[in-house]
Amino acid sequence: MGPIPLLLLLSFVVSGVESEEDYTWHLRKVPQVLNKRTVTLSSPGFKAEAKPVLNGTCGIECQSRLPLASVADLENFLSYETVYENGTRTSTEVYFRDFDVQAEHEVMKDSHSRGKRQVYGMDSRFSISDKQFVTNYPFSTTVKVSTGCTGILISPKHVLTAAHCVHDGTDYIKGAKKLRVGILKLRSKRGGRKRKGSKRNKRAAEVKPSFQWTRVKRTQLPKGWFRGVTDDVAVDYDYAVLELKRPHKKKFMELGISPTVKKLPGSRIHFSGFDDDRPGQLVYRFCSVSDESNDLMYQYCDAQPGSSGSGIYIRLKEPEKKKWKRKIIGIFSGHQWVDVNGMQQDYNVAVRITPLKYAQICFWIRGNYADCQYG
Repeated sequence: MGPIPLLLLLSFVVSGVESEEDYTWHLRKVPQVLNKRTVTLSSPGFKAEAKPVLNGTCGIECQSRLPLASVADLENFLSYETVYENGTRTSTEVYFRDFDVQAEHEVMKDSHSRGKRQVYGMDSRFSISDKQFVTNYPFSTTVKVSTGCTGILISPKHVLTAAHCVHDGTDYIKGAKKLRVGILKLRSKRGGRKRKGSKRNKRAAEVKPSFQWTRVKRTQLPKGWFRGVTDDVAVDYDYAVLELKRPHKKKFMELGISPTVKKLPGSRIHFSGFDDDRPGQLVYRFCSVSDESNDLMYQYCDAQPGSSGSGIYIRLKEPEKKKWKRKIIGIFSGHQWVDVNGMQQDYNVAVRITPLKYAQICFWIRGNYADCQYG
């Protein structure tokens, strides 16, 4: 696809051609996810192998046959582990305040809809090759995780990614022991002082995007991802937050609570990642959501291993303003083989940011419940 049609298409997707009043960020009060007790655990083994594709996932159809989770179940699922750079590990139990479990399920009841199963054909991904675009917002929020995944900047020191990028459900993967995050920045190919009119120094002044790597000093992920805790609903909790050892200076993207598909402009989502089949390239895509549950979205975006952990975002109008604002509403879990009526079918699966997950992730970032009351 040439540059002019692509620009026109992107303009159509994000320009808000639908009626403005239908597509607005509505702030809502979120429940509190409060720490009850923290205990110290033994250091992880860091012996698990990374898995680019997840198999045997209990997805939307499978989960629809399960009983609704109780508050006690959800408190168990959102309890979490923290692993520090020196190998120290802690486990924290949580409890909720101002949370109505039945009301949350009612929100999704009327919005559930199933689209026709996608037949993957023409690759609809776009490599962001322009060095200025790739290092500017929103593409600059996309980062590479050293275990082979993607992540997204959510604060000056925090990255959101998929839990399976650091943990296989039983143990932390080998590469998570010395975890790093790579941020794309423009750098000169050669050093040296620049002299006017010198061809040699014009070449020296050429810049190209390259990764600046930063160590991760703390990793947090919900126990809902651990096997034996959630079993069939583990994929609902495929998210983790990484705290960087030093802050970056890039603009980050804010979190938002995932609206239902009917409230997405064109029912579309957007995300960028570092797909393995396009090494060294940042790959952007947008597509429609085909199905959703309270915690998951199926979508039609073309994706390859390496893009797991990408932040899924949309643009909606800010209340009482003319500006459109991007917010992260989900985490791309990846291409998965999902159990559908006893058969394995492949889908691209994303984890929705629910009010409870928003409250938890916000607290991991800010460390203060008072700053996480509205999302």
